[in-house]
Amino acid sequence: MTDTRYESRHESWVALEAGADPAERTGALRRAHDTFTSAGRVVRPVRPLVAASWRRSARARVCPDGTASVELGEDELAAYRDGHPLARAMPVIRELMGAYARDGEHLVAVCDAQGRLLWVEGHPVTRRRADRMNFVPGARWAESAVGTNAPGTALTEDRPVQVFSAEHFRRPVHPWTCAAAPLHDPRTGRLLGAVDITGGDGLAHPHSLAFVQAVARAAETELALLAPPSTGAAIGLNALGRDEAVLMAAGRKVPLSRRHSELLVLLACHPEGLTGDQLLVDLYEDESVTPVTIRAELSRLRRLLGPDLLRSRPYRLALPVDADFDTVARRLGSGAVAAAMNAYAGPLLPSSQAPAIVRMRTRLAGQLRAALIERADPGLLADWARSPWGAEDRTAWRALRGTTAT
Repeated sequence: MTDTRYESRHESWVALEAGADPAERTGALRRAHDTFTSAGRVVRPVRPLVAASWRRSARARVCPDGTASVELGEDELAAYRDGHPLARAMPVIRELMGAYARDGEHLVAVCDAQGRLLWVEGHPVTRRRADRMNFVPGARWAESAVGTNAPGTALTEDRPVQVFSAEHFRRPVHPWTCAAAPLHDPRTGRLLGAVDITGGDGLAHPHSLAFVQAVARAAETELALLAPPSTGAAIGLNALGRDEAVLMAAGRKVPLSRRHSELLVLLACHPEGLTGDQLLVDLYEDESVTPVTIRAELSRLRRLLGPDLLRSRPYRLALPVDADFDTVARRLGSGAVAAAMNAYAGPLLPSSQAPAIVRMRTRLAGQLRAALIERADPGLLADWARSPWGAEDRTAWRALRGTTAT
């Protein structure tokens, strides 16, 4: 069993605490990795973040000894990344990270929202070493494809992540340490990809995680300055505070079943599209569920929405989505806490047990709750504490009492 006392002290996103011996921790992690891959048990000193990622990797049937596959050839890659939104952020990323990577013998990588590496740059010797595990442009490093790794897990968690040594799910990646942060469209809040720095043990430091977070913020600011005006065409999706979402498109108001609600929320969060295998991992904990089930659900959803709205290979929506949960996240990101609270109609699809929906629901509620407590506005805290989802939140009630004490 997992040592929960240890977990409670190690919720940090940072992989190696100050003063810890990298060699000693590497040895302990390798033993823990062997235990998990042979017996399916998580033991010390695995962090909760990594344990959750290992379990997802196992459910996705990632081989611990494999290497990444290259999905985009040179010609296809060149055309794809030239047209990708993150291409406009690369000058800022290179300016901030280029010298740091070269001087420290690290690599800078930027991937799309599906985990495909678009740019890998840095020290030439380190690049040659990375080539041997296919950490190269065009290779897919999504968590569902290669297991726990910083860019792939940052995309899955939609938060900055640091991965050290044998925390990586695949053994060929154990000699490496990496830190990554997700990148979002500053106008819509959509996930565009991630920026990553990869190298040796020297990156297992809180500064590297803070650094990559700062670079991600700078890149998003650059995209905001360069963003073209919106065309105005979009789909509306309301999924907060209701078990079954409602879709608004072309003047129609379409109520959705619970499973179709989950599918639409996931597709709304991934405008670049998701494969059937990705949807399978995101929606079902039960490993016995087959791809046929997903295809059947998507076929029924296409009949409901119409063929012009739901596309395939990968599955994606033909128009951008204006979702209520995105509105809350965008307002929080800009510091508009009161406006975010006003838009928050309740937890995202509260009865859903789909793994990806549970993560999204927990993350959004946690971000809003933390912002309200930090803001310490008695009216906002009262709205939260007296809501159905905040009535049992003792921390919020304590914060509310603290604001009203005289």
